[in-house]
Amino acid sequence: MHHASPDATRVFTLSDFDFELPPELIAQHPAAERSASRLLDGRSAQPVDRIFRELPGLLQPGDLLVFNDTQVVKARLFGEKPTGGKLELLIERVLPGFEVVAHMKVSKKPPVGMVLQMVGGYTATLLGRWPDEDGQLFRLQFSDEPHALMEQHGHVPLPPYIEHSDSAEDVARYQTVFAAKPGAAAAPTAALHFDEGLLAALEARGIRRANVTLHVGAGTFSPVKTENLAEHRMHREWYEVPAATQQAIAETKARGGRIVAVGTTTIRTLESWAKTGQASGDTEIFITPGFQFQVADLLVTNFHLPKSTLMMLVSAFAGYKHVMGLYRHAIEHSYRFFSYGDAMLLQRSP
Repeated sequence: MHHASPDATRVFTLSDFDFELPPELIAQHPAAERSASRLLDGRSAQPVDRIFRELPGLLQPGDLLVFNDTQVVKARLFGEKPTGGKLELLIERVLPGFEVVAHMKVSKKPPVGMVLQMVGGYTATLLGRWPDEDGQLFRLQFSDEPHALMEQHGHVPLPPYIEHSDSAEDVARYQTVFAAKPGAAAAPTAALHFDEGLLAALEARGIRRANVTLHVGAGTFSPVKTENLAEHRMHREWYEVPAATQQAIAETKARGGRIVAVGTTTIRTLESWAKTGQASGDTEIFITPGFQFQVADLLVTNFHLPKSTLMMLVSAFAGYKHVMGLYRHAIEHSYRFFSYGDAMLLQRSP
């Protein structure tokens, strides 16, 4: 007889995803070596403390690792209003015609049509809100090609809880070693632990690789504010599941291999594709406990912010009680949290 999991029948609220994190556990810098991070093996009831480079031995030949090959762009740009008020833009996506969609940090929002003088000698004209007039994002037109301007004048868009300004270390380390498609305002952080040596070891063990793309938006750090989760408005991100990846997934499943999603962004991409049948487009998928996963069997992921949509996603994947227990273990054993922190390996709960 099939019993629904306790998560499927329970009504979760925002408070369920809150926890007390000692601030000193928030990693401000990456580990000296990517694959030397710690890995909390949370596949069974009893957590096991490991090192990330042990991953090949935890997977099986014939398994398929799916990575997000997005590339973080230098999406943070500075400028000022004609009145002299300072402002900061965080580019979420580049549209045709030198247009961009961005978050804007400014004391008073400028009116539509205002021309902003940007640091580096170019301008940004405010066209309106995005995706509609109630949108939290802004649509602007640059005086030159946005990717070139970001490369030249932009800063690495480090997460809000990282307290230093970006350095050469961040340029190298807030990026995966296989980043290929520019467009993200945040790194797919679970993949930051993979270096060339580890990728070679995985290949030698007969573990295959495939890529999807999801341009991670800064909205990934926004805490949910509504106690009733159904009222949360999810941020939109562009994704793509290439034909070769669809084929690799089908072949792996047919052979009885497992799909190992590297990161919550990969899960969001795979499940958006499975749910809609669309291989590319915008996703606003909000995964909370009770969600029926269709693609991934295992998940490699970092430790997430309290009350974040990512905390809800991992709880949905591996079971709420189990995940909360793993977080307690991680805090007791001083794991490093968030983007530059350690990782965990989870199995999908039945």
